[in-house]
Amino acid sequence: MSQEADGQKVDTRKRKFLIAATSAVGGVAVAGVAVPLVMSMLPSARAKAAGAPVEVDISKIEPGMLLTAEWRGKPVWVVNRTKEMLDLLGKHNDKLVDPNSEQPQQPVYCKNATRSIKPEFLVAVGICTHLGCSPTYRKEVGAEDLGADWPGGFLCPCHGSRFDLAARVFKNVPAPTNLVIPPHQYLSAGKIQIGVDAKGA
Repeated sequence: MSQEADGQKVDTRKRKFLIAATSAVGGVAVAGVAVPLVMSMLPSARAKAAGAPVEVDISKIEPGMLLTAEWRGKPVWVVNRTKEMLDLLGKHNDKLVDPNSEQPQQPVYCKNATRSIKPEFLVAVGICTHLGCSPTYRKEVGAEDLGADWPGGFLCPCHGSRFDLAARVFKNVPAPTNLVIPPHQYLSAGKIQIGVDAKGA
């Protein structure tokens, strides 16, 4: 169909085609700019992985030994406590700031004498609650440099905070609270998942 304007014929079909083609190309250009913009706002794979749950094989941790895993950029300790270590836990409660774990530093299912799901395995974030240093594992009972009453546990090298083998803080040290127990669950007898609450909790 044609129309006349200023003595010239105007092809309206061609005009409609050009408008549609220009609109389509413009739409593709907008999408070409919008998609990368929106994608840049989404968390990266690295960021997703940093907060993702972590599976840890605990089947090869010998009794008395500590394994360090990483979750959310923090060290997480898994200690396979011996019967002797567990027997010592209740014998120094009078020297602890929070022996019954009243402060919310652990999931509800770990608010017990061992601060764990299974008594033999302690799972704790290895960062001192004072200024964020990483304590060292000092399992030897009565260590010469820590005193005859040292029951074994963790010593912060920065300012001397001490924690027992349930990651509970001793009195008269800079750290104000027990070490954090992260959410975790057992996937099997030899595997845990850190970052996910125990089923049924």
